[in-house]
Amino acid sequence: MKHVPPLAVFRDRAAYGLLDVTDDPEALDSEGFWAVVADFEGHFTCARFRDVRALSRRAVDGAAWRGPGQAQWTSSLDRSAYTAGVRRIREHIAAGEVYQANLCRVLSAPLPPEADAEALAHRLPARHPAPYAALVRLPEHGVEVVSASPELFLRRDGRVIHSGPIKGTGRTEADLLEKDRAENVMIVDLVRNDLGRVCATGSVSVPALCAVERYPGLVHLVSSVRGVLGPRSGWAELLAAAFPPGSVTGAPKESALGIIRALETVPRGPYCGGIGWIDADRMRAEIAVGIRTFWIDRAVGTLNFGTGAGITWGSDPEREWEETELKAARLVGIASNGPAAAH
Repeated sequence: MKHVPPLAVFRDRAAYGLLDVTDDPEALDSEGFWAVVADFEGHFTCARFRDVRALSRRAVDGAAWRGPGQAQWTSSLDRSAYTAGVRRIREHIAAGEVYQANLCRVLSAPLPPEADAEALAHRLPARHPAPYAALVRLPEHGVEVVSASPELFLRRDGRVIHSGPIKGTGRTEADLLEKDRAENVMIVDLVRNDLGRVCATGSVSVPALCAVERYPGLVHLVSSVRGVLGPRSGWAELLAAAFPPGSVTGAPKESALGIIRALETVPRGPYCGGIGWIDADRMRAEIAVGIRTFWIDRAVGTLNFGTGAGITWGSDPEREWEETELKAARLVGIASNGPAAAH
């Protein structure tokens, strides 16, 4: 791949002129504008940029993107393995070890060496608009991520923190079940507890519960949790309390993480982590949950995309598999403009 400069692009701003990169979240309380990519496994890449410019609109041409063919994608868990995993999680629930756990799989396809993440980021908005669309390209640090996330992980305005967990997905609102609403409420309670560890006593509230939001090809149940960050808490403390996002782990979180490690066969990487920006000078930030997210692995030459579902006692294994298919189908289709068949 030809040399490309570091770049970070978010919904309404773009950052240029890389100054430094660190894996230490404590640096996020220092001065400057930071782009952040956090792997689900807990590794943070925090990149400080010199120049930040407002964007009036996103380019949507996408003609330069050359992706894999639709038939070239493979999954870290096939249908039988995934449905077996759902049944295993239900056994954990029956044993009282967990109330809910997310089960995810990673789709991968070979990618031409000259493929550029920026071209994919240009391609997505016209075909799949998303409130937290993002591109973070740091080639020399192994980070090339393009996200069309609909889910807010953390928004900061001064000391006020917001989170917008999503739980419950269907093609239409009629597809949403009582199981979806119960799952959403369960995760809202988890997020409240996470924020309560670092927010002022009594400041955590739930302004919205189980609101229906519509996106291309599907609908979600979305809630809102708000708190006021305590005087002794900075980014390191907030991220330690809230990460990884509760909506993509399960409840109780530590028990769910143990189940995830046992059942999933590859790391999630940026998928289900966090992707966003932090303006340390203005004490403002917007970090999305890394869902609906592509990432490039140059070491093995692949484009990757994650998909998953929250599993509860009321889960049907085949229905959960179909939910993962639904979440992946549109975006993988957009990225698959290469050969019609594998060679």
